[in-house]
Amino acid sequence: MTRHPNVPRRLLATLTTFATALTLGLVATAATPAAEPARAATPVHGDGDVILNMFQWTWDSVAAECTNVVGPAGFGYVQVSPPMEHVRGTQWWTSYQPVSYQIESKLGTRAEFANMVATCDAAGVGVIADAVVNHMAAGSGTGVAGSTYGQDSFPGTYSAADFNDCRTNISDYTNRYEVQNCRLVSLQDLRTGSGYVRGRIADYLDDLVSLGVDGFRIDASKHIPASDLEAIKAQMSNPNVFWVHEVIGSGGEPIQPSEYLGSGDSHEFNYARQLKSDFDGQIKNLRFIGDGKLPYNRAGVFVDNHDTERNGETMNYKWGAKYVLANTFLLSWPYGSPTVYSGYEFSNNDAGAPGATETTVPDATCGAGQWTCTQRWTEIRGMVGFHNAVSGTEVTNWWDDGGNLITYGRGNRGYVVLNNTASTVQRSFQTSLPAGTYCDVVASSNCSVTRTVDGNGWFTASIPAYGALAIHVGALG
Repeated sequence: MTRHPNVPRRLLATLTTFATALTLGLVATAATPAAEPARAATPVHGDGDVILNMFQWTWDSVAAECTNVVGPAGFGYVQVSPPMEHVRGTQWWTSYQPVSYQIESKLGTRAEFANMVATCDAAGVGVIADAVVNHMAAGSGTGVAGSTYGQDSFPGTYSAADFNDCRTNISDYTNRYEVQNCRLVSLQDLRTGSGYVRGRIADYLDDLVSLGVDGFRIDASKHIPASDLEAIKAQMSNPNVFWVHEVIGSGGEPIQPSEYLGSGDSHEFNYARQLKSDFDGQIKNLRFIGDGKLPYNRAGVFVDNHDTERNGETMNYKWGAKYVLANTFLLSWPYGSPTVYSGYEFSNNDAGAPGATETTVPDATCGAGQWTCTQRWTEIRGMVGFHNAVSGTEVTNWWDDGGNLITYGRGNRGYVVLNNTASTVQRSFQTSLPAGTYCDVVASSNCSVTRTVDGNGWFTASIPAYGALAIHVGALG
């Protein structure tokens, strides 16, 4: 059975319009998102569909984390950095310059990769691999596994005829031909319209699937014609394997994420951009975060990723408490398939993982002040459980103060409060939850903080500055 992060969303129901969404306890003119469709008969992997992007984690460290943290927390998948052979260098972006399709990288060997996939699977966690198929490396040299490469020359893999005729760098992102046929920062652009190139890429992806990989993030998709990607996927042994495309859609550009829905989901970068804008402004606007974006059941969403955390396009760990709030929203709001990002601290945007050499990366170490290890944060673990517990429910009981305090329920299964202000807020909240005592899953991991809901669905609580509250029926006190 092919596992798929979006199975419960993809197989069911059409999107209900905002205008007809059921609302409880709301101003009559307000709009709320429709309910998520109920889970399909075919389950998602493990406990849920939340993806953890473990950027630059070695295969051995991913395996250990799957067993000890990721699986128990309820994540459905880990997304791992590109597993093919790449150029040498300490910078993180060397992982995105392929030299060959050997599963040998500075993050580990083929055997270690296979062991990681098996170990994560045993922990109830699937693996999504970051796949770099638009280009090969720039320049010349020797890859981390010993393969030589040069201009138009990747022995045993590609030769001059396998690259597009345009040999200059992209200069005009409003020109579709340039974006999809010329070179991205000197990287040698593959001729993906060629049957041979398509076959080599499909074989590479099939090899990873044979090792147990469940799906792929397709890097730089907008630099490849959508029809070429559809043709590549059709050549795979299992053309139904999960894909999500990296398509950085921007206003005024001719290439947009919706073009790529024929071969997979697409990342919705405008979602992350709005999170940054609203948490820097007024979060009451988050109520309409799905407006004008990809269909909610085809969008991959995130607070940040390895590119956007560095270029300032989105929030990142340096935002502190607001970053935690944004992830709390990500995991509690019914739009898209959420990915939580786990990387490392940096001051130099090119800096590789802590301790990286030209050919190796040490295993990640949490608690040492360098790796962010967001999957271990109390709030993140609590909200992954919340997300899984409320799956398939609609937004209910929305309330906001006109600015930076918002509250909402998820049917009769969960309730969230987000306080994006510099002051503590104490008030009573109306929910649709059954009476009972609930663990506040963002305040503690051991249910040391509880909230008591009365028979009419009310409870009273104090919410700290730039803090949150979340309760759900799967965590009772």
